[in-house]
Amino acid sequence: MLQQVVFGSATVNYYFQSTVQALSQWYPTAQTIFITDQHIAALYPQVFLGRKTLVVPAGEQSKTMETIASLSAQLLQMQAGRDTIFVGIGGGVITDITGFLASVYKRGVRFGFVPTSLLAMVDAAVGGKNGVNLDVHKNIIGTIRQPDFILFDTSFLATLPRSEWSNGFAEIIKYACIFDEALFAQLAGTDLSAFQHDFGAASQVIARCVAWKNQTVQADEHEHGQRKLLNFGHTVAHAIENTEAIAHGQAVSIGMVVACGISAHVSGLDPTVAGQLKALLQQYGLPAGRALNADRVMEVLINDKKRKGDDIDYIVLEKIGRAAVMPLPLSLIDREIRNYDSNH
Repeated sequence: MLQQVVFGSATVNYYFQSTVQALSQWYPTAQTIFITDQHIAALYPQVFLGRKTLVVPAGEQSKTMETIASLSAQLLQMQAGRDTIFVGIGGGVITDITGFLASVYKRGVRFGFVPTSLLAMVDAAVGGKNGVNLDVHKNIIGTIRQPDFILFDTSFLATLPRSEWSNGFAEIIKYACIFDEALFAQLAGTDLSAFQHDFGAASQVIARCVAWKNQTVQADEHEHGQRKLLNFGHTVAHAIENTEAIAHGQAVSIGMVVACGISAHVSGLDPTVAGQLKALLQQYGLPAGRALNADRVMEVLINDKKRKGDDIDYIVLEKIGRAAVMPLPLSLIDREIRNYDSNH
């Protein structure tokens, strides 16, 4: 099922309920180079059979400028020109690497994504943000450039471990918190295993989240205003993900709980919402609490992309289904993180 979404900079083709094999109908094999990681290459060798493919080590450690340099050198050896199409097949690390590489290789080539994780399907692959890390600083080097296409093949979810389903649901719960009270209620009325055994239901939730993200990005592609709402829970999450060496979804889960605590003080959020959110996170196998190293978190936050002087644009909840961007003093964030830390 094809949906075309028009952004200010490009029109993106979304192929829902499709298969990776269908790619050759629209993008000639001779013109495409697949980019994936060792884990996906080993799980799905048939996908890459007869295809020009570049493989990187699996995991966040591959999101570096060194990886971009290495891939660029390999592309030059392959004589890849500006008419080449890069296809990133993998989770959020691969979509970030592929999008960033395509944005800078020979000053830009076409690219598309086949996300293989739930988290990539609902969030990482969507919206045009592409980047790599520098030490513990997440996505500090990057671009905003839309792909030509995103193809959703939910058969990849069959090999996804339960922990990665949980990681994806952290982002789904994020959308419910900031945009969709009905989705929050739907999630509360079911559980993770139900979606694991019903890809049709999972596909519906994926499409719903993609629609929310696209609607937001269409209104604010370069993150000057409304798009910042998508960072709910991510300010603290990005600060702890690498320093604490935990998965992105787990970090976002903790970040959302911290954000609810702050929201109760600054945006009038009903304090009982934090309890509802914690229960939902735990229902989907996500952490609602964790001891944090406040000093290390603040060291990273000082270099956050959203910081302006002594303030940082922070996403707060006003109620389930409605969020706001609020510039908050770093000193207040520091105090609330230390308060959170002392309670866990």
